[in-house]
Amino acid sequence: MPKKKKLRSNLQGNISLLSGSDRGFASDHVQLLVAIDRCGSISSAAKEVGISYKTAWDRIEAMNNMSRKSLVIRSAGGARGGGSSVTDYGKKVIEGFLSLQEEHETFLQRLGSRVLSLNDVANFIRSGTMQTSARNQYRGTVENITPGAVNVEITLRISTSQTLTAMVTEESRRQLGLKKGSGVIALIKASSILLSKDTGLISSARNKLAGTIKRVTPGAVNSDVVIDLGEGKSVSAIITNTSLSELDLKQGEPACAFFKASSVILMADG
Repeated sequence: MPKKKKLRSNLQGNISLLSGSDRGFASDHVQLLVAIDRCGSISSAAKEVGISYKTAWDRIEAMNNMSRKSLVIRSAGGARGGGSSVTDYGKKVIEGFLSLQEEHETFLQRLGSRVLSLNDVANFIRSGTMQTSARNQYRGTVENITPGAVNVEITLRISTSQTLTAMVTEESRRQLGLKKGSGVIALIKASSILLSKDTGLISSARNKLAGTIKRVTPGAVNSDVVIDLGEGKSVSAIITNTSLSELDLKQGEPACAFFKASSVILMADG
């Protein structure tokens, strides 16, 4: 009687560090951090991991915005014109994540030797992570809640110098379980943000974030303008090329981002 062939499993998996239902940190983020630490340059690191320069910056800004401490900082000047480096906090994050990856790979090898078919599992599994098109995402803490008959105004701190204000219904606040001190994630679409070079401008928009223009990326019709808010935080706005020309927005100049409290979407963080 012929011997039965030993079936092999091609079980694979990736690690993502989650906060509630939100995907926060994955292996592609760590690969970029490792490349930056090795290369000392965003452009070189982007080439090494096989992504565009803009995608690299998008990931860095997203990581810094969602982190309580900056993971990557950029230095200007010097003989080589400056560069980028991973902070001590960022290096600890890399070290911890790589340790988790080693444990994860060991687990997969052990499990893969026992699993022969994943069809039933594949049919069962559905994505539990939430994807969002919102360009700006911030992790913060509820600092104040001003109650109203229908809506409540919630102020959250995203850094030592910056706060955001959101307007939600009282029912939404109760469902999210938000109270003073609660962790929260704020989402704002880049298309909901207005820009001005006049940092002293007063408007009816509840939120005003002031900083320095870090990057301007023109497109066929619209342009992506990123403002550095300090402490590793930034805000991105999508405006028309006509507006970009009329406002004469340039890298390195001061600017303000304005948006309504009703444009801020909140998620409970944990």
